[in-house]
Amino acid sequence: MILNWRAVCGECRACRKGESQYCFATHNATQKMTLEDGTELTPALGIGSFAEKSLVAAGQCTKITADISPEQYAAIGLLGCGVTAGLGAVLNTGALKRGESVAVIGCGGVGTAAIAGAQLGGATTIIAVDIDDDKLERARQQGATHTVNSAKVDPVEAIRELTGGFGADLVIDAVGIAPTFKQAFEARDLAGRVVLVGVPEPGATWDIPLDEVFGRGGSIKSAWYGDTLPSRDFPEFVDQYLLGRLDLDGFVSERIKLEDVNDAFETMKTGRVLRSVVEL
Repeated sequence: MILNWRAVCGECRACRKGESQYCFATHNATQKMTLEDGTELTPALGIGSFAEKSLVAAGQCTKITADISPEQYAAIGLLGCGVTAGLGAVLNTGALKRGESVAVIGCGGVGTAAIAGAQLGGATTIIAVDIDDDKLERARQQGATHTVNSAKVDPVEAIRELTGGFGADLVIDAVGIAPTFKQAFEARDLAGRVVLVGVPEPGATWDIPLDEVFGRGGSIKSAWYGDTLPSRDFPEFVDQYLLGRLDLDGFVSERIKLEDVNDAFETMKTGRVLRSVVEL
């Protein structure tokens, strides 16, 4: 069972149009989670974390029927959020086609998952961009064919050089700040696509001439949870993992206990891990 935070309602205007991945009225549990003394809790994204138990709506549970071992639970559980956001940004929102070129700006957990998604989807040129060489090496392990340290070279020019001077067919901004979004916009080919999956700070703005938006064509999209429909996508991703085509194990940097969570947050800030997984 994998928990998800998109339990579709089946009744809102998105669901009625057959686009349940955009459900505007996703379900959470109606009964409140509480401590033993009755104190009400507000679970993150409606499912909670860092707890031994959680109370969720039935639709927030995605049943996995594949034959998996307990040692694989940690890797498969990561599909519940960040890994799926990166995979979906490429495969769903970005609508990757086999043989296309992809550039991913920002190689944290979500960006590295986008790299893995590009490989899974059949991209032939996969460019990872970051300012940290260790993160770029991890991106290469997940399928990047080229890496660019944007602290040392102009990433837009580097991406163009690696794509015949044209730019990438699909560029993913997994950072979500104005400079990286501008780089993503400028690094795509004519009629190419830009997907913003990095979450911007409230009030962040982007300033670019409107005639360039028109003149370059293509599309600019944001990815909500990678436009994922858990009931459809989770089982498919698990199948690809079991077939050896999606290296979810590579995202498990460490396995920790519940009491180690605070230390894991400090480790996360160093950028040395992709995901720390709590095992109960």
